[in-house]
Amino acid sequence: MKVDIREQGKATIVAVAGEVDLQTSPTLRAALIESLKANTALVVDLGAVDYIDSSGITSLLEALKLAKEKKVGFTLAQVSPGAMRVIQLGRLDKVFTITNSVDAALEDR
Repeated sequence: MKVDIREQGKATIVAVAGEVDLQTSPTLRAALIESLKANTALVVDLGAVDYIDSSGITSLLEALKLAKEKKVGFTLAQVSPGAMRVIQLGRLDKVFTITNSVDAALEDR
C-alpha cells in the first residue's frame, strides 16, 4: 500500500493505492489521524485501492469519527469498484460522504 498526502486549497488529500488489509491498515490509520491534526477537511482518494478489508474500513471509520469530533469535513473520493463493494456490503455508503472525484469533494468544501 502507498499513501500520498498533499494539501490542496482548504483540504488535505490522502491518496491511497494498493491493498489495504490487516498488515497495512495501521499505516493508513496513522496517516489519516496525522492529516486530521491540521484541522482542515480531509478527502481520502480511494481510486487506486485494489483491495480493502474490514481493518481498512475500521481505519476509515475511526478517522471519520475523529473528523466529526474536530468538526471538519471527511469525504471518500473516486472509490474504486472493489472498495465500494465492501463499503456497500457494510451499508457504509450511508455513513460516509462519497464523491466521484477529488475535485467534486473539494467543491463541496
